[in-house]
Amino acid sequence: MPHTDTTSSTLAFIGGGNMASAIIGGLIKQGTPAESILVIEPFEEARQRIEREFKIKTHPTAGPELEKASLVIWAVKPQVFKEAALQTGRFCKQALHLSVAAGIRSDSIAQWLRSERVVRAMPNTPALVGLGQTGLFARPAVTPADKQWIERIVATTGQHLWVDDETLLDAVTAISGSGPAYVFFFIEAMVEAGVNMGLTQAQAHQLAVGTFVGASELARSASEPPAILRERVTSKGGTTYAAITAMQEAGISAQFQAALVAAQQRAAEMGQAFGD
Repeated sequence: MPHTDTTSSTLAFIGGGNMASAIIGGLIKQGTPAESILVIEPFEEARQRIEREFKIKTHPTAGPELEKASLVIWAVKPQVFKEAALQTGRFCKQALHLSVAAGIRSDSIAQWLRSERVVRAMPNTPALVGLGQTGLFARPAVTPADKQWIERIVATTGQHLWVDDETLLDAVTAISGSGPAYVFFFIEAMVEAGVNMGLTQAQAHQLAVGTFVGASELARSASEPPAILRERVTSKGGTTYAAITAMQEAGISAQFQAALVAAQQRAAEMGQAFGD
């Protein structure tokens, strides 16, 4: 039975970017000792930032210190995953592996690491503020205890859900993984429109961001579906009706859904492109 105590096991991160920092920050806030966390990060500037911010050990390259790791979290860019795995895998054969790299299939990861204890995660950037959404898929060799451990790790960054079919992680990528950028895109447009209407940049930004925050919280806490919530603020012939009608006539819903399908397809392509 693998050791699944996050307060005493060594956790190793391969890559020290934003997502690794989000998880590390959440773990430390929830009581994981800094001395139990190790980061392998080739870029000196990134290592210095991690050491300064979290007071944890870092190394520029993988080595025998990884043999102590009970859980290895892969937070590298998809295009360098294979190289990193082939260099690192021999030091952590007994570990449970969690990948947060977009697109890379668990078949490829298991082959590169010569381990079947692999969980794939698709997080998103609101994890940086503890409001992330993470989709998870586990290979058959991953035990219930392993899954509970992974859940405790990702719970430090927000909410999570498991999918039984790995291809559904491409849908998770399209909806929530890339999703924050869609929200920022609409916020940008609202701010620009507000400025064009005579508001200051600061005023338009406050109104746009605050509206997304408030509406999202309303959608989260309400028992009714979003369509009903939308109808409640759309009086026939009113201002909201004018805006929604203009968007419907422009086919924005269909275009937006097509954009999500494009993201889903690209996620599948990345798995093929970087998974050989």
